[in-house]
Amino acid sequence: QVQLVESGGGLVQAGGSLKLSCAPSGVSFRLKRMGWFRQVPGKERDFVATIMSWGDTYYIDSVRGRFTISRDNAKNTVYLQMNSLKPEDTAVYYCAASSTDHAPYEHWGQGTQVTVSS
Repeated sequence: QVQLVESGGGLVQAGGSLKLSCAPSGVSFRLKRMGWFRQVPGKERDFVATIMSWGDTYYIDSVRGRFTISRDNAKNTVYLQMNSLKPEDTAVYYCAASSTDHAPYEHWGQGTQVTVSS
């Protein structure tokens, strides 16, 4: 069973930076599309960024230019570098992965809290 484990969340002041990591366990094959989502209480989980197996990246408008998604294929690991953080970035961040580039995300992490104080 594939498990994704996020790390790197925490409390940071507005304007600061955090780097999230997501590593899998129980995986014997290369994960293809990997991504990050976030959720605040009472709202749906929202897409943040995704990276395809060949490296193309996509972001929501509100984080483009501030967040960078990257991956280490040798480790099946995905990262989210978050700079110039704003209070509205406060959420639980989840990583996701799929075994193909165009299928719905099959695997999800438990989430890591990111809190940005003003």
